[in-house]
Amino acid sequence: MKASQTLEDNLQKVLVDLIELHLQGKQAHWSVVGKNFRDLHLQLDEIIDSAREFSDEVAERMRALHGMPDGRSETVTATTSLAKYPADEVDTADVVNFITERLEATVKTARDVHDAVDEEDPTTADILHTVIESLEQYAWMVNAENQRPRKRAVRK
Repeated sequence: MKASQTLEDNLQKVLVDLIELHLQGKQAHWSVVGKNFRDLHLQLDEIIDSAREFSDEVAERMRALHGMPDGRSETVTATTSLAKYPADEVDTADVVNFITERLEATVKTARDVHDAVDEEDPTTADILHTVIESLEQYAWMVNAENQRPRKRAVRK
């Protein structure tokens, strides 16, 4: 099978967000300070590894479909949907918020292109399913760090 330009473009959108997620995760990993530093530092390593592996899987799938992935830094910077990450030290609570936002933005990109990808190539859509499932779980787990228990209504 040869990917259409639409399929290639859709996968490229996911690719650049995964690469940017990996890079921003590394920046967060290096710049995080504060309460629960070690746990978040190690959790960021997991996210970084997954984002890197997913970007490689998406790029290799593009090549298998005779497409050409573009992971050059200037392309990633110009086309990612992720907001820029701060350059200074960042408190753990803020890192939790920033990384959750970036995970959710990457998931949004994958969800936005999913149906069009699935229509053309269900096998490639399966890759997106894995990306979405994993990144949503990371977003939940990271975001839980800043959450407080909800009070349940007392049943009578």
